[in-house]
Amino acid sequence: MSFAGFYGPATEAESFAILDAARDGGIDHLDTSNVYGAGLSEAIIGRWITDRGQGDLRIATKAGITKDADGKRVFDNSDAHLRSELEASLKRLCVEQVDLFYVHRRDSRTPIEAVTETLAALQQEGKIGGFGFSEIAPTSLARAAAIHPVAAVQSEYSLQTRQPDLGLRQSCAATGAALVAFSPVGRGLLTDAPPDADRVETSAFLKTNPRFTGANLQRNISASQPLRDLAAEAGLPCAALAIGWTLAQGDHVLAIPGTRSVAHLLDLIAGARAPLDADLLVEIDRRMPVGWCHGARYSPAQQVGPEDYC
Repeated sequence: MSFAGFYGPATEAESFAILDAARDGGIDHLDTSNVYGAGLSEAIIGRWITDRGQGDLRIATKAGITKDADGKRVFDNSDAHLRSELEASLKRLCVEQVDLFYVHRRDSRTPIEAVTETLAALQQEGKIGGFGFSEIAPTSLARAAAIHPVAAVQSEYSLQTRQPDLGLRQSCAATGAALVAFSPVGRGLLTDAPPDADRVETSAFLKTNPRFTGANLQRNISASQPLRDLAAEAGLPCAALAIGWTLAQGDHVLAIPGTRSVAHLLDLIAGARAPLDADLLVEIDRRMPVGWCHGARYSPAQQVGPEDYC
């Protein structure tokens, strides 16, 4: 998502440098979507693959968000739409198969059982290695898993966004699905350099998000300071503590942080390379108790699409 300028300007050269550093750092899971920059993110990755080769890199992408004739954002989980969007993604990514294909947002007009059958057919045809859903409820996961094994569910999950602890993390474990945690460093709040007001203004998403607007931004920077203090005491980047905590929540939990900076990427990698001991995890939970973050996860407009379940 960062490659498409979601959190501020990004160049293709910077994106290539991050992909190079990711491969050098042992990262082999790359997540994108057809709507990140209207295909820009996929195209950048495709050009990088053409130049460098895919190697053992596993690629995940998504479909299901589109626009109607009036330009309004809508969701489409129909067989025809998912197939056509997947073909377009494969072309941009310069690959014949993606390892993981998500339904980005659920379309209430199409029963999830029917969507699962479409995805299972794409898997059987060799177009995708596995499939998953993004931002769905545990009950939806159970319905899909009754039709065919679901490889992964992607949801925001971090020290500041704990909703998956109220059923989704557990349901993923029960069904054998990976819980793929996006924004595991809280869109920058759980780092040594949280976004200030100027940086927030460069992102159309952040400047309308309740956790980064008005007085909540400073409140959240202050409320997350204990984690930065603990990271300094442990001799680790703050992002490493956030990543390490996320990965410690279950063997089935994966983290997909995004960044526009190679230096920040190295901080994130440190969290995966340095598993946190039990005492440090207890202290993290003590300093960052459930409910510490000010403001809703999404604005009303941003909340359209994700399934509520608690």
